[in-house]
Amino acid sequence: MSKRTATELETATRTGEPFSKASGSGQKRDNVATDEVGEFEDAWEDEIESDGEVVDAGAQGEDGMEVDEVLPAIEESEEPQPEPEAFIPGHHVLGKDEILEPDDSVYIMRHAMNVNWPCLSFDVLRDNLGDERQRYPATAYIVGGTQADSAKHNELIVYKMSSLHKTQKDNAESDEEDDDDDDDALDEDAVLEHKSIPHFGGVNRTRAQPLPSGSLLPPVTQPYHVATWAETGKVHIWNVRPLIEALEVPGYVYNKAQVSTPVFTINSHGRTEGFAMDWASSGSNSLRLLTGDIHAKIYLTTSSPSGFNALSQAFQSHTSSVEDIQWSPSEPTVFASCSADQSIQVWDVRSRGRQSVAGILKAHDSDVNVISWNRTTSYLLVSGGDEGGIKTWDLRNVKKKGSGEPDPTPVAHFNWHKQPITSIEWHPTEDSIFAASGADDQVTLWDLAVEQDTEESGMDDTAEGGQEVPPQLLFVHQGQKDIKEVHWHPQIPGTVISTASDGFNIFKTISV
Repeated sequence: MSKRTATELETATRTGEPFSKASGSGQKRDNVATDEVGEFEDAWEDEIESDGEVVDAGAQGEDGMEVDEVLPAIEESEEPQPEPEAFIPGHHVLGKDEILEPDDSVYIMRHAMNVNWPCLSFDVLRDNLGDERQRYPATAYIVGGTQADSAKHNELIVYKMSSLHKTQKDNAESDEEDDDDDDDALDEDAVLEHKSIPHFGGVNRTRAQPLPSGSLLPPVTQPYHVATWAETGKVHIWNVRPLIEALEVPGYVYNKAQVSTPVFTINSHGRTEGFAMDWASSGSNSLRLLTGDIHAKIYLTTSSPSGFNALSQAFQSHTSSVEDIQWSPSEPTVFASCSADQSIQVWDVRSRGRQSVAGILKAHDSDVNVISWNRTTSYLLVSGGDEGGIKTWDLRNVKKKGSGEPDPTPVAHFNWHKQPITSIEWHPTEDSIFAASGADDQVTLWDLAVEQDTEESGMDDTAEGGQEVPPQLLFVHQGQKDIKEVHWHPQIPGTVISTASDGFNIFKTISV
């Protein structure tokens, strides 16, 4: 982001007034000059005045009418305009007449989309357009749950984002690109289409059934499940596959009554609402869904050929609200949870209740809001706290419950955000990169593999009254208000999607 004064964004004013026209109402001459050729009358003589007449007219026309004084043209200043200054949170404060303006030269693609009701939780849906996609315009599918003004107005919505063109760059390098990319480098508005399902109650969290990398969507005759945590205390499981088909195939008609009915509803939590929820990434036909509520209880729901089955016995060891849950990417029976009791706990579902806790660590000095388990290096876990801190943990060092061993220390700790961390997620394939969002209206991209250059280690990288910029901080994306969730798109490398109270942003930077 760069900052400019608001007046610089207005249409530039004129640098000079146009020359005034001389009066064309002068008296016609009665006599005309003669020469040896004979009389000759100029048919245009009463229309055109000589240069002398124009000058002699001065500030008053021949008929007495005042005219503007002729002014010389104002030459344009040869002084170059000052370069826009990069706005760094913690280093700079916006002035009274300053606003943030995005610097599109650092984005490969950037689009903002408004929606009718905020979707404060969403997930990326897999599609049949292929993995490792690099061509533009791009298309993405997501599913989100609304926070409407009343319970009856809420919906579960499948969005199709299309015409995601490259962001037009201002630098000269864009002129040197291959001709084949000319049609791709267009700065056009994206298209947002949607199909929805009525959902009673606001949606606290939305999570889609994981599909294996490289796999296609199931055929429309098979379900593609999405779970929603409702503020009513119920967890619903839906089949959104017909909605995707309706967005892909014009004229496709589905049974709305059937699609609008949940495949299964989990009533284990009673009327207690919650936020924590995660599907297991299992290649088997059996699905497993964990849900945690604000009364510190976690329940497991599994599937079988006959349908879903919610287990009645809770996993209960936390002493406060369960804020987030993540299944282990490498051990099918292990999951981690974080809580407002400031701890992260590791569980094994082969045991029940409190006995299932395999490890525990005191993670933050405030509520632990979110966690993410590294999909590539499975012993790494990153957490975000209510104080704005981000910590990376080596789970091989987690102490067993009741062992008396000292608490492990994080392998990395960042205090860049100054408001609660609202979402955090590892890159799907790069094991050192993750994205985070905070209540300070920032989405940040990090790379733990970056180390400070020894030649720069002695340089002062801190502005007066500001904080040091960590070398691992790759990018800061701003412009949204009240950011709630951020996800990487698993099929479009480097693409990030975030949701906030004012809608969605989808972007790809030059940094990742």
